[in-house]
Amino acid sequence: MTRIIAEVVLVLALIGAGAFGWTQHKSAGASTDQVTELESKAKEAEEKLAAKQEELTKTQAEAKEQAEAAEPLKGKAQELDAVKGAFSGGEILKDLEATYSKQKGLSTERQLGVAAVRLLTLGSKDPSTIAAFQKTLELTDWKSRSKAVCAAQNALAAAGQKVSVMSECAGGDAGKDAHGASSAADEHGKGDAKDAHAAPGAHAAPHWDYEGPMGPENWGKEFPTCAKGKSQSPLDIKGPFEKVKISIATDYKNGPLKIVNNGHTIQVNVEAGSKVRIDGVAFDLLQFHFHKPSEELIDGKPAAMVIHFVHKNAAGQLAVIGVLLKEGNENPGIKTLWANLPAKEGPEVTPENVSFNPNNLLPREMDFYSYEGSLTTPPCTEKVRFFILKSQVNIAREQVGAFPFKKNARPVQALNERVIQSN
Repeated sequence: MTRIIAEVVLVLALIGAGAFGWTQHKSAGASTDQVTELESKAKEAEEKLAAKQEELTKTQAEAKEQAEAAEPLKGKAQELDAVKGAFSGGEILKDLEATYSKQKGLSTERQLGVAAVRLLTLGSKDPSTIAAFQKTLELTDWKSRSKAVCAAQNALAAAGQKVSVMSECAGGDAGKDAHGASSAADEHGKGDAKDAHAAPGAHAAPHWDYEGPMGPENWGKEFPTCAKGKSQSPLDIKGPFEKVKISIATDYKNGPLKIVNNGHTIQVNVEAGSKVRIDGVAFDLLQFHFHKPSEELIDGKPAAMVIHFVHKNAAGQLAVIGVLLKEGNENPGIKTLWANLPAKEGPEVTPENVSFNPNNLLPREMDFYSYEGSLTTPPCTEKVRFFILKSQVNIAREQVGAFPFKKNARPVQALNERVIQSN
C-alpha cells in the first residue's frame, strides 16, 4: 500500500513538473516575442530620430545660408529707409509737381519719376501713386523703355493692383527691352520678337488677340485706355475735312532686311537713318508692319491691306504713315518681303544678302488725311499722329492670300470731338 501511494505521489510530481516546465516554456516564448517587438520598435524610433536629426541639420544649414544672403540686404534696407525719410516731408513732391505742371506733356522717364517720388512720399496704396504708375505704362514705348515698364509693373503689383508682371521684370531685371529680348514693343514702337504690338508679353504680359475672349471688344479689361480713350484709332475717314498745309517728306534708306512674325503681324524693323520730315521736324522710321484688311476705312470701305510706317521724333512723339493696299498688279516690294517672311511666329530673321528700301512700298503722291489717334493695339496709347495717304498701292490677290494672318485689324473707333484733316 505504501508503495502504491509512493508511486501515485511520484506520478503526480512528474505531472506537476511537466506542467510547470510547459508553463515556463510558454512564458519564455511570449517574452521572446515581446523582446523582439520592442527591439523592432526601438530600431524604428532610432531611424526616425536619425531622419529628424538630418532634417534639423539641413534646416540649420539653410537658415545659415539665408542669413548670410540677407546680410548684404541690411545695408540696402537702410539706404531705402534713408531715401524714404528724405522724401517723407512731401516738399520734393510738391516742387516736382509744380515744375512739371508747366509742361504740356511728360516724357516716360519724367512720368516714372513723378510716380516714384509719390511712392516714396505717399506709399504704394495712395491712389495718386497708383494712377501715376498706370500713366507711365500708357505713355511707355514697351520696346525701348524696358526699365520703365518693369518699374511701373512691379510698383502696381506691390500695391495689390491687377497687373501681369512680365517674367523679365519679376526677377528685378528689365532685360534687353520692354519684354526682354524674347518679347517686344508695341506695334507702334520698334520690336523684334514675340509681341511687337504690346505688352510687354511677352509670355508674361497680358494676352490679347483679334478674336475670342481677348479680342478687340475686350482689350479694355487689361488695357483701360483701349476702352476709355477718346482719341482711339483707326477711324472711318470721311468728310467734311479740315484743310491744312502740312508738308511730309520721306527720306528712307536701303538697308538689311530684318523681318519678324510676332504672332500678330509681319513686321520689318528698320536700321537707323531712315526718316520722315513733318513740317520740317525729323521723325526716325522705326519699323513698318501690315494689317489685313486695312484698319482705316475710306467712306466706310476697307482696302485689302494697309502698311503702317511707325516713326518717332527726338521728343518721343509718334507719327504713323498709312499706305492702303488695293487688289491689282503684283507688288515687287511685297514680293521681296513675302519671299523671306517667317510663316510662323518666332524671332527676327535677317536673310543673307537681302536688302530693302521702304520707299519701294510708297506711292508717288504723298497727299494725305490726318488725325490725332492712338496705337491700334494694346495698350492703345494716345497722342499718335496719323497720316493716311490718299493714293493706294497695288497688291496682287495672291499676295494678299499669302499673308499669314487671316485677319489682324482693329475695328474703327468713335471720332468723338476730333476733326479729320486733309491737305
